[in-house]
Amino acid sequence: MPALASPQLWAWITIALAAGFLVWLLSPILAPFLFAAVLAYIFDPLVERLTRHRVPRTLAVVLVLLLAVAVAVAIMVVVLPLFYSETRLLMEKLPRFVAWFNAHAAPWLKARLDLDVRLDVENATQLGKQMLSENEQLAKHLLASLKTGGMVLITILADLVLVPVVLFYLLRDWNLLLDRVDVLIPRRVHAKARAMAAEVDAVLAQWLRGQVLVIAIMSVYYVLALWLARLEFALPIGILTGLAVIVPYVGVVTGLILATLTALMQFDDPAGLLWVWLAIGIGQGLEAMVVTPLIVGERIGLHPVVVIFALLAFGQVFGFFGVLLALPASAALLVGLRHLRAAYLASRLHGGN
Repeated sequence: MPALASPQLWAWITIALAAGFLVWLLSPILAPFLFAAVLAYIFDPLVERLTRHRVPRTLAVVLVLLLAVAVAVAIMVVVLPLFYSETRLLMEKLPRFVAWFNAHAAPWLKARLDLDVRLDVENATQLGKQMLSENEQLAKHLLASLKTGGMVLITILADLVLVPVVLFYLLRDWNLLLDRVDVLIPRRVHAKARAMAAEVDAVLAQWLRGQVLVIAIMSVYYVLALWLARLEFALPIGILTGLAVIVPYVGVVTGLILATLTALMQFDDPAGLLWVWLAIGIGQGLEAMVVTPLIVGERIGLHPVVVIFALLAFGQVFGFFGVLLALPASAALLVGLRHLRAAYLASRLHGGN
């Protein structure tokens, strides 16, 4: 009987299709579990290191989670007040930006594209004053919007509570869960499956853990480079651009748009804007050709078109978390596809014998 007609093969295909349909069906609630699993994979080496020093595993998990929370809180304590003060400066300069748009951009749009677009300076001034002096009224508007979007707020809060709870149990029982999965693997393909799992682990470790260091380095670079370019919002824009490098193409575009808008409001001459663009451009080249290859190693082997498709597909199924999971998940799938391709090329089906 040909291999393609094997009942076992059709059984595995049926199981794979059923699993894919189940993932699609449960995608609205799977995102926080997948995010917790990724965090567990990242934090597990720290837990293992503590357990090797005879720290009980539950206590080690608690210590690692406390450390992660402390780092997150420290970042928020430093960044949030900064963003508040920078937002105040931004709103103060909003009328100036509107005046520049009407004087330079609007005539260009009219001449080149026949678009009559003009902004109201008076309304922009009033908006800036409202943002600066009517914080209580602004808070009321925010509360009212939260009431209208109550279900969205409840979902966000539920995810914020669910992720650390799932993360704790995954970290505590990580080795036990791996052993249970290992037992379920058919013995006939056990060695091959273990080898593929080790290869997937190497790819994920190369990308996930290395990317953390890439983010730190690029955040420092963008902050310093934009500061040297005399951009007033160098710190928040640099941090955001550095964090966004985790999503290919999105990071540099985000930083470029934010830095360009800020430079247009700050500088009266185009030289200042050119220096900002130079800082962003050098950072993109540095990240693509030096930092990522040295720290993460070679690229994960995905064609740019596949990267874009993975970002859109995972984002559609799993939302924001899906965008973060797109590349590591695609890299893991790529390992399986490589083995599948090798098996196909070595099979009688390909050779025609």
